[in-house]
Amino acid sequence: MFIGRHRVVALILSVGLVAGCRSERPLAAGPEAGGSASAAAAQPAEASASPSTDQAAAPQAAAAPEPALEPAPTGAVALAPSAPDQYVVKRGDTLWGIAKVFLRDPWHWPEIWQVNPQIHNPHLIYPGDTLRLVYVEGHPQLVLQRGTELQRGGEVRLEPRVRSEPLESAITTIPYETVAAFMSKPSVLSAEDIDRAAYLLASLNNHAAIAEGNTIYARGFKQAPEVGMSYDIVRVGDALRDPDTHKILGYDGILAGTARVERVGDPATLVMTESTQEAEPGDKVIPSRMDVPLDFVPSAPQSKVSGRIMAVRDGVTMIGQYEVVVIDRGARDGLAAGNVLAVYKAGEVVRDNEKNGFLQGTAKFFAPKVRLPDERSGTFMVFKTFDRISYGLIMEAENIIRVGDRVENP
Repeated sequence: MFIGRHRVVALILSVGLVAGCRSERPLAAGPEAGGSASAAAAQPAEASASPSTDQAAAPQAAAAPEPALEPAPTGAVALAPSAPDQYVVKRGDTLWGIAKVFLRDPWHWPEIWQVNPQIHNPHLIYPGDTLRLVYVEGHPQLVLQRGTELQRGGEVRLEPRVRSEPLESAITTIPYETVAAFMSKPSVLSAEDIDRAAYLLASLNNHAAIAEGNTIYARGFKQAPEVGMSYDIVRVGDALRDPDTHKILGYDGILAGTARVERVGDPATLVMTESTQEAEPGDKVIPSRMDVPLDFVPSAPQSKVSGRIMAVRDGVTMIGQYEVVVIDRGARDGLAAGNVLAVYKAGEVVRDNEKNGFLQGTAKFFAPKVRLPDERSGTFMVFKTFDRISYGLIMEAENIIRVGDRVENP
């Protein structure tokens, strides 16, 4: 009996020791990932999936008296089911797309991005860089290895080096060509902006359709223009109203083109240097300016946000992926470029016809109404904020999205 008890105790200790060794495996990924760059580069990006969140939590669980009952770390980030051990950045990638490679929810990117203070501009990622998934105290983190793609003998080789490319070569968070026109142009105008702006008076030879290369004349400058200055030609579009209060929050600014001052005076003479659509007399003439860059990162808002989609560009009724939309929340509500919001389709109102078989004719219309739950239909990312409204991009659309749909924290 006494010997038997000793054997039982020894067996329990052995099982505990084996379990403890197994729980340390995610931690081993950290030193292993810190090995030679050539060994890491030799592994294909799709070679193996990263450990799950439960596995990442295992090292902490092993230290508890009952590991099986220990919960995962608070705020643990869920990795994508097929998250690779490493990923080599390619031309054409976006930060959102890379975040989806590693994460189930891309807006958790800042929680796993390990900023290296030794690297200049650590938030910027370039083609040829390698992102490696490691574990620190059981939590997943991404480590950046700077590199460049060298094509030799038909194969691509990574070589660490000092980065000297301009910022323009870094990958952007969202497709640049989709939002370029909204980044540096006055896409929202206030009533004060409209009142203060100069306006297009006429064109040389009275062109019915003013386009690139045409000479135009403008008046109403509050500040005298100088030769060589660049101006945006903007048409005042529809009023942007709060969907609930119907209060005007601003006006849609539709870019018609850009022009350069050739001669000062009243009126001033300008030449159209770019045309995105036909300009016409009455369009506003506003100084060109550079605005928000695209080097922001996906993130959840710092405060609680609940709003609605106010408008969509080009007047489409059904909004899909990469459509630019306007919401009725802005900087005063805590929104910033890169913030991600979930889009919800309002639940339909239906009649509860439980007693359908007993109702005849018009009596069916007296059945009680029931509103179905709101359903998530997509994901929205802010790329430009104003005081009370924001422009953003529909990143994912699982269902039809329409003006009036609700947006809130993901």
